[in-house]
Amino acid sequence: MAETLSLQDLSRQAQAAYQQGDYAAAAKLYLAAAESCLAAQDTLQAAELRNNAGVAWMKAGEAQPALEAVEGTPALFAVAGDLRRQGMALGNLAAALESLQRLPEAIEIYQQAADVLGQCGETENRAYVLKSLSILHLRAGRQWQALATMEAGLDGLAHPGLSERVLRRLLRSVRKLLPQA
Repeated sequence: MAETLSLQDLSRQAQAAYQQGDYAAAAKLYLAAAESCLAAQDTLQAAELRNNAGVAWMKAGEAQPALEAVEGTPALFAVAGDLRRQGMALGNLAAALESLQRLPEAIEIYQQAADVLGQCGETENRAYVLKSLSILHLRAGRQWQALATMEAGLDGLAHPGLSERVLRRLLRSVRKLLPQA
């Protein structure tokens, strides 16, 4: 069958493949849809689809194609003034860098993502990014930064669940017990 699929068909098929757990196929379909958007000069929708492809590649365990899919998308959202999608794209970029063991870069990009998400009031997504950043600080032996980062993420939650409230109290207690650096 030589006919080309419409953007809607590609997006629908990509979403179906993702929901079925066929992440590599979903990523390829998202990228094909992004190319269709670029042909129609819709760069923001193409960037969104590239981010979807990046998430699908990460779910497939393929960090390098994920990185390639999301590279450049934060800048496109920044130019458009879309802080929410810029922050999400930065988070996706940082996750791919982390998976590729490019930890200093991942730390820097996670911090940028947290800053941007904080600017636009995305407290839940910011908390998730700060959790990832905290884990990287801990892996790098920066216990104080890890503790402060995790606490900042939890403090930013408007409606923390029971586990978040318990963790926040625990972190405050641990901070009081540790010697000051």
